[in-house]
Amino acid sequence: MAMRIRRWNARSVWYLLAGLLVALAGWGFWWEPASLSTREYDLVLPGWPAAAGDLRIAVLADLHTGSPHNDLEKLQEVVTSTNGTHPDLILLAGDFVIQGVVGGRVVEPEASARVLRSLQATLGVYAVLGNHDWWLDGPRVRKALEAEGIPVLEDRAIPLVFNRMPFWLAGVSDFWEAAHDVRRALTGVDEASPVIVVTHNPDVFPEIPARVTLTIAGHTHGGQVAVPGLGRPVVPSQFGERYAIGHIVEQGRHLFVSTGIGTSILPVRFRVPPEISIVTLRSAAPLSQPPRD
Repeated sequence: MAMRIRRWNARSVWYLLAGLLVALAGWGFWWEPASLSTREYDLVLPGWPAAAGDLRIAVLADLHTGSPHNDLEKLQEVVTSTNGTHPDLILLAGDFVIQGVVGGRVVEPEASARVLRSLQATLGVYAVLGNHDWWLDGPRVRKALEAEGIPVLEDRAIPLVFNRMPFWLAGVSDFWEAAHDVRRALTGVDEASPVIVVTHNPDVFPEIPARVTLTIAGHTHGGQVAVPGLGRPVVPSQFGERYAIGHIVEQGRHLFVSTGIGTSILPVRFRVPPEISIVTLRSAAPLSQPPRD
């Protein structure tokens, strides 16, 4: 009798472990990468003026349309959800296409751009290209986006005005696949005005000068997998997990890295769900009050 109980207990443990593995695989390869969430981030920044008020930016990174769970219908869902957050500015941080993922298929950039043209923001929608876009055909992806009214900022800056406060938006080309030039991107930028930099790969962050208020990037997918106690085993960065996800502050300089929407190499996400990142810029300085009589 005791032997039967021990056998039954051992068998139950194996069944339990097998069931757990199946559940984890289903979660990581099916449920989580197919999900879509909207996550809010409040960033208090010394370089953002109090007089400007809070600037609400929607960041869409690594759409990878064509990767599993990320077809044109899903892209339309992303667009609809993003518009529903009523952002002041929308930044597309590159990797619109996919060039290598198990179970993926080719979706032409022109088709994706036609969906993205429905994005709406008070200050507009702007993009940079990512390494996958360059692997496919950088000029083609750029042409597709700009044909739908989405400017692509490759090492150049444009002036914007929010609540009567001028600031600059600069795009820096991809760190891996393009001849990125931070100095060129900031040429002509007013030294006294706030500057937001959007780029694809956060590995360029050490080159960003302190005068930049905030750098926004994607590329890492947050590692796609975060294992409790082990961290993020695979992050496509020469700095490992240093710039993997979220709000990073180094020597007074601020970086935000979005986990993005799609997947690459393996269609898996575990504890790093796809997200539309809503980043609200708030000033660290108190709003000055007019003198009282």
